[in-house]
Amino acid sequence: MTTVTSMKCACESCVCVVSISDAIEKNGKYYCSDACADGHPNGKGCEHHGCSCG
Repeated sequence: MTTVTSMKCACESCVCVVSISDAIEKNGKYYCSDACADGHPNGKGCEHHGCSCG
């Protein structure tokens, strides 16, 4: 059996892969940042290099 330790951020427009142990969990989904978890208030992105979500 394999255990999942990382996955793509649950934000649809985000390209980040996040470690489950470091992720922000909200409503059973895992996000790479508060901005993604909160639905990008004021258009703020996750600010990770190479990602243009928000």
